[in-house]
Amino acid sequence: MSLANIQKKVGKLAEKNRTKHPKERDTVSKNIFWGFVGKEFTDYLSSWRIIILLGIILLTCVGSLYTAVSTISDALESNEDASQIGRNAYLFLQIFTISDGTLPSFVSFVSFLGPLLGIALGFDAINGERSRGTLSRLMAQPIPRDYVINAKFVAALLINIILFFALGFLVMAFGILMLGITPSWDEFLRVMSFIVLIIVYIAFWLNLSILFSVIFKQQATSALSSIAIWLFYNVFFSIVVKLFTNSYLGNATSQGEYVSRYNAILNVYRISPNYLFQEMTSVLLSPTTRSMSLITMEQVAGSLASPLKLQASLLLVWPQITGLIAATLVCFTIGYIVFTRQEIRAN
Repeated sequence: MSLANIQKKVGKLAEKNRTKHPKERDTVSKNIFWGFVGKEFTDYLSSWRIIILLGIILLTCVGSLYTAVSTISDALESNEDASQIGRNAYLFLQIFTISDGTLPSFVSFVSFLGPLLGIALGFDAINGERSRGTLSRLMAQPIPRDYVINAKFVAALLINIILFFALGFLVMAFGILMLGITPSWDEFLRVMSFIVLIIVYIAFWLNLSILFSVIFKQQATSALSSIAIWLFYNVFFSIVVKLFTNSYLGNATSQGEYVSRYNAILNVYRISPNYLFQEMTSVLLSPTTRSMSLITMEQVAGSLASPLKLQASLLLVWPQITGLIAATLVCFTIGYIVFTRQEIRAN
């Protein structure tokens, strides 16, 4: 759907909207909004940079899936009671985390390429329209200004939802066919929760890139700013933290003080969205993980070495989930406020 067709449709709907009942006007407004969403969704799917990036994500994830399934199937073939081991060891979840060393795991690929997908979808969301001269024409229509930025976010989010749910079901189907092990209800729910976390994780980078596209007028500037933050958190953040924390840990005079300082350092690491995502996925896809902090032997005395239920795992990572959602909402709110207050002039 072209911009001219959108403008004509919006003009007709807006004209009809003035004479309708309030409930009917709400319906027309929703039709206008979803018309914008459909237009943005189509534009994303027809963009070569998005097509290439989606293809790279698909190929790399399928490659990591194949190596994981091959590694697990070789281990099962060497054991006589493979089916019982598969049920007890949560082998189905290891499809997403295990690797034979030739390729990184599914989780590693998503953690690395997911932010790039979010950045590619959002870095020119607003300034791209501005540079093409279509934003002022769009704002001349009798529609709420926030429809533009909201529609771009919803369309990009729909692409992520469709892509990663499709990948998740593909991984599960491929694992069932190759391993012959069906996932339990708990494993299925963990995989679904993991996919939702992927979408939230990418939504953070999507909103960050949209924020930069609102603030900066040049597309290259917004893209480089988003990639710079991604590189900082992905590569340099852990190096910087280690430089300042090695001596801090070394000066601890007792075991309790060491544990306290170590946990404080973990809280510093949790400023990074990448680290939050790694913690959440490690707990959800590894039910035997009972804590993400350093604990003493006295603290674990008397505890049972058994896997956690899904509810307990979600409670364990709930602070990380809320922190990532809060960061996503902050980026979206700032971008929303700045965009609705910006002056839009014709080029």
